[in-house]
Amino acid sequence: MGFKSDIEIAQEAEVKDIREIAEKLDLTEEDLDLYGKYKAKVDYNLLKKGNGKKSKLILTTAINPTPAGEGKTTTTIGVADALTRLNKNTLVALREPSLGPVFGIKGGAAGGGYAQVVPMEDINLHFTGDIHAIGAANNLLAAMIDNHMHHGNDLGIDVRKVNWRRAVDMNDRQLRNVTDGLGGKGNGVPREDGFDITVASEVMAAFCLADDIKDLKERLGKIVIGFTKEDKPVTCKDLNAHGAMAALLKDALKPNLVQTLEGTPAFVHGGPFANIAHGCNSVIATKMAMHFADYVVTEAGFGADLGAEKFLDIKCRMADLNPDAVIIVATVRALKYNGGVKKDKLNEENLEALEKGLPNLIKHIENITKVFNLPAVVAINKFPFDTDKELQMIREKCEELGVNVALSEVWEKGGEGGKELAEEVLKLTENEEANLNFVYEDDLPIKEKIRNIAQKIYGADDVNFTGKALKEIEQLEKLGFSNMPVCMAKTQYSLSDDQTKLGRPQGFNITVSQAKVSAGAGFIVALTGEIMKMPGLPKKPAAEKIDVDENGTISGLF
Repeated sequence: MGFKSDIEIAQEAEVKDIREIAEKLDLTEEDLDLYGKYKAKVDYNLLKKGNGKKSKLILTTAINPTPAGEGKTTTTIGVADALTRLNKNTLVALREPSLGPVFGIKGGAAGGGYAQVVPMEDINLHFTGDIHAIGAANNLLAAMIDNHMHHGNDLGIDVRKVNWRRAVDMNDRQLRNVTDGLGGKGNGVPREDGFDITVASEVMAAFCLADDIKDLKERLGKIVIGFTKEDKPVTCKDLNAHGAMAALLKDALKPNLVQTLEGTPAFVHGGPFANIAHGCNSVIATKMAMHFADYVVTEAGFGADLGAEKFLDIKCRMADLNPDAVIIVATVRALKYNGGVKKDKLNEENLEALEKGLPNLIKHIENITKVFNLPAVVAINKFPFDTDKELQMIREKCEELGVNVALSEVWEKGGEGGKELAEEVLKLTENEEANLNFVYEDDLPIKEKIRNIAQKIYGADDVNFTGKALKEIEQLEKLGFSNMPVCMAKTQYSLSDDQTKLGRPQGFNITVSQAKVSAGAGFIVALTGEIMKMPGLPKKPAAEKIDVDENGTISGLF
């Protein structure tokens, strides 16, 4: 079969002037900061002009990701286009892609096929500069920490207990651990240091959870950059860095307005990693979308055990959001992979492996419908080589469990291929009550919050805490951070903390090796397994296929 690449489809599209898209939201040119013809920022202060709108919020999540691909972003965009075709006033809210994955393994992250946001090249490469602004704010704080220690260290920061790292928006394993400040007295204080990828920075997490510039500045001020020799926390505010950092982020905080291939308005704004941070677009973008549209489709990162859990337990808790319906994306290919089929055999019909992989989907369904108490529909994202028997097996299993299910063909057909799914979503939002239950309450001890997530969401028997983690949790509770939600740092590939355990693992424990506070974001991070905040490039990075010709036309971007 000959298929056009995503970038070819995007480049052939007739993209509308962004002012025309803004008119659909009753926005004038005065409300926009234009970034060329097809991108604009929208002032979030428009939120203060209350319109009394009660918008329906639809969350898209998925089974655990595999090399086979699930199509969560593609489904999110396609459903939004389908709702628009059904004459619903719809807006889609997505995360911004990081350059690291774009040039690494994943490629572009603006949807796929005929369900994309455009201009996809811009969105994937720099966009409006938000992520670079976040990196600059992160590195300004790093520079001010080292400058303070160089000029006498009045705050008594212990050079061995600085936990603030520098950031760059690129996969670069060489920078994970560095020694800096070398070259003599005039060049700073020598110390061990390192870089995180920008989207793993706490600045990104705080940025995405802030309500406005005032709230962002307060969150930045609360960031704990390290400790004194007496284990007293030192904050960004102690260094008087938060004001300048917020100034760098003033324009970045405005959501970016773009469009889908079919002209549905889209906010693409913010992008914290989902296995390190909470993995959702900004609160401001979500609330802006709900301000302007009757139906808002958004997504959470990776599988439902990470992205959806954090969207619901962290973002919804902080922003007082309550989704009206949840879409759980699954593919025949990914379920067969969970059933033990190798990547090069996924195009072959294999009902036995599919049946073995289905428990992964079932667990995610149970989590959304029974733990979080939200109405859900399974979207079977159809690939060209899926057989009728395989598709029917998934449908029958969902119906057997009493779960709504719909076929999604948005990659191939755009919004037209998402109508069945959109109609199921509309039924859920109109006919079923959505009363979000959190996995844990605010006042539970940190260890019990972690245990609730591990047992209820992952299906673990229990949690093992290392001595280091126990000591850190004790210190965090003494410092008054115990009422914060917990953000689990875990592999995305498995419900467990072992990425080789596919399907629905049984009889396992989760091991927490570290616990740290992200006081600016407002949550505790519990680290499990081998989670890295600075990924590396693969042997054959996607960057090798990306090029630009003499006319400025980009190729190879997925």
